[in-house]
Amino acid sequence: MANRHCKLNKQEPSDFRSRFVVVGCIVFFAFFLLVGRVWYLQVLKGGELRERSENNRIRVQEIKPLRGLILDAQRNVLVDNDASFDIALIPEEAGSVDGVIASLRNLYEERNIVYTGVHAAPPVRKRFLPVTLERDVTWNKLALVEMNSTMLPGIIIDVVPVRNYTMGPAMAHVLGYVGEISRDDLQSPTYREYRSGSLVGKAGIERVVDRQLRGKSGGAQVEVNVTGQILDVLARVDPTPGSNVVTTLDRDLQQVCWDAFDKPTGAVVVMDPNDGSVLAMVSKPAFDPNLFNRGINAMDWEKFSTDSMAPFKNRAVSGLYPPASLFKLIIAAAALDRGLITGEETIFCRGAITLGDRDFRCWKREGHGALNLHQAIVQSCDVFFYTLGLQLGIDDIAEYAVQFGLGAATGIDIPGERGGLVPTSKWKRERFGEPWQRGETVSVSIGQGFLNATPLQLARAFSAIANGGTLYKPRIIRQIESPYGEVLEVFPVRTQGRLPLDPGHLDKLRRALRGAVNEPRGTGRALRREERDVFGKTGTAQVISIPDDDEEKSEKTETPFRFRDHALFVCSVPYDDPRITVMVIAEHGGHGGSAAAPIARKIVDWYMENRPPGDVLAEDDGTFGGES
Repeated sequence: MANRHCKLNKQEPSDFRSRFVVVGCIVFFAFFLLVGRVWYLQVLKGGELRERSENNRIRVQEIKPLRGLILDAQRNVLVDNDASFDIALIPEEAGSVDGVIASLRNLYEERNIVYTGVHAAPPVRKRFLPVTLERDVTWNKLALVEMNSTMLPGIIIDVVPVRNYTMGPAMAHVLGYVGEISRDDLQSPTYREYRSGSLVGKAGIERVVDRQLRGKSGGAQVEVNVTGQILDVLARVDPTPGSNVVTTLDRDLQQVCWDAFDKPTGAVVVMDPNDGSVLAMVSKPAFDPNLFNRGINAMDWEKFSTDSMAPFKNRAVSGLYPPASLFKLIIAAAALDRGLITGEETIFCRGAITLGDRDFRCWKREGHGALNLHQAIVQSCDVFFYTLGLQLGIDDIAEYAVQFGLGAATGIDIPGERGGLVPTSKWKRERFGEPWQRGETVSVSIGQGFLNATPLQLARAFSAIANGGTLYKPRIIRQIESPYGEVLEVFPVRTQGRLPLDPGHLDKLRRALRGAVNEPRGTGRALRREERDVFGKTGTAQVISIPDDDEEKSEKTETPFRFRDHALFVCSVPYDDPRITVMVIAEHGGHGGSAAAPIARKIVDWYMENRPPGDVLAEDDGTFGGES
């Protein structure tokens, strides 16, 4: 035993020495790798890793600016901003995006709340850029997320300003709406300063002066923990609010026009004839622009986009209609200027004129008898103007129509305007390859045929008669101001021409228009007031041509809505010193005197009671600009 023990003791150092060497080498090599790794990370990669660490700890958050206000002429707010709360997710802090979204949905289900957000983060995006899950959430959702924030890593609450259109649908077409910028817009040089997700003006004033309204974003440098919660705000640059837009509109008058127009489709334009300022503009049907603040849902969009009534169409500037009997004023003006009639000669109306093998009837079947120009306008005799139109010829008629501002866009400061059409013999040859026919001149002479115009063009033309012959460029925007009231840009009054009439001829037209409203046989008797201060003209535009032998039958049967005549009426008030022009068109409304004139009557009555002579809507210290 002793010998065996001694033998073991002698062998022990040699047996374990090699093992110690191997273990030592492994330890030394591991230590060498560790030191090398530390050296690599601290020395070679130190700067880069330090920057990445700072980026993970310190974030820069965008602070969105408040969009500028839109005001009426009395500085009543038409569009302002409300706060909206979005639930957003930073995927880099969520760990499992699907897991966090599932946790959020489970929280909702426990409270019987519906989750309406996205189900996954977009595949391509900048790091640490929040992804909006739900927009404009309710207070219930907001409180639930805040209370359970520790269970929802990466979830944040984003406060976003949204537009508040105080008039709702009543001013939708004029003011427009905002929406998220499209991919096509992002590729346009016009929007090179914008980025994906930016809100831009999509229509109306919001679109025209989008750059002035949008403001400039600010930012905050914040320190966050590993779950993305903000620990400290290190630096902050406040956003710059957008500029305010002062318009020529009258909020109360706009509401009156909206309420007075009780027809399904059509438009109203109220204009100051002395400078072209638009005081009110209504188009029906309309839409609520507040629906677009945070993105319209699919159901509402489908309803609007497929509606045959076209609620997005601003009929006041883009609706094209035959001017009907309103055009007789241009025929009368041309005949007076060319010396074809002095105003005292008479033309006999037997109820129709014959041209070739066709009779062109007057609206009064039995005829008006012998009429001079004054009575022809008062009673709106078709035969009288058929005769004058044939004497003038289509090209002379077109020349005067253009001088009254028809056939071209007015240049008003809202988008979507159309120019209308004033036909000529040359136009027909180029368009159809056919010569102009005299029968077509007869139709144009009473505002029918190929001729069409917008309600705004007709309001401007009538305003020129009312103000003594000046054609003004219509305007809705008066000026742009900084958030602190400093005037930055002015939209001045501009003239675009003069009517080719001497004062005596204009006076004849004005007296006849006054008679159309106030005399016993006037077609605009619905506008007669005790003050006898209104002058105007009715119009009934035929939508489809009805053969002569079918007219009596059609009157006894119910005509489908889309085939009914358009009703028009235009007037100015007061007679001695016109302050407003009111243009009303009721699509498929029937006769101008019975359908459109009563609407204008409500507007005129309200205006004369609530905006009496001498009443000033907005102080004008000269900064609004003068005529140029």
